[in-house]
Amino acid sequence: MAQIKQGACHCGAVTFEVTLENGLQNLRRCNCSLCRRKGSIISSVPLAGLKITQGEDKLSLYQWNTKTAKHYFCSICGIYTHHQRRSNPNEFGFNVACIEGVDPFALENIGIGDGASQALLSQAPL
Repeated sequence: MAQIKQGACHCGAVTFEVTLENGLQNLRRCNCSLCRRKGSIISSVPLAGLKITQGEDKLSLYQWNTKTAKHYFCSICGIYTHHQRRSNPNEFGFNVACIEGVDPFALENIGIGDGASQALLSQAPL
């Protein structure tokens, strides 16, 4: 049975809900140049599985390189909330630490996504 979980940035200006078909799955960190700097733990849902419930006008969009991935941050507190994935544009990755009741320090078996290799493959040769 699907669960709907609530999420928010730090200041609460941006709130969202994710529909999880089987709980938090495929927990990972990404090693791309952006994700390794933000250090968040990510899970994913289909695009229809994430809904902004408040503060869509407070979201800032950041894109680089191929401009396929769309990374969203609260323009007030700076917290990364979610992104439309480059490796699968039919999914949103979301910041697990933004989900109510989740302690990211208690999570186990967190994988590493190889976004660095994907980014290198998309760059033009020097």
